[in-house]
Amino acid sequence: VQLQASGGGLVQAGDSRRLSCSASGRGFINYSVAWFRQAPGKEREFVSAVKYGVGTTYYSDFVKGRFAISRDNDKKTVYLQMNRLQPEDTAVYYCAAASCLHDDNHIVERYYNFWGQGTQVTVSS
Repeated sequence: VQLQASGGGLVQAGDSRRLSCSASGRGFINYSVAWFRQAPGKEREFVSAVKYGVGTTYYSDFVKGRFAISRDNDKKTVYLQMNRLQPEDTAVYYCAAASCLHDDNHIVERYYNFWGQGTQVTVSS
């Protein structure tokens, strides 16, 4: 599966932004999809994921209650709705996919074997 992330841009603190991760290829419904982010000088970190099939969602503590992940299997797209953005949310956001992940593995980067190119989100104060 090939992934393309889009929707990044420059926003002000408190604003909202929606990222999209569009997939091509077959069997999208069998893939869990996650968002990771990497800020300048920092390691890439898990943000959120949505499981294949039933669509169980996972969030890191620092976005829980502000971000919402969803998927549209017909459109082969996963969305990350980001609300109440803060300057510390500034990063390149990557989407990633993996097939048939175990629940515990959704937050672990090394289990994702398909990656999009990343989209920059910059939040000004």
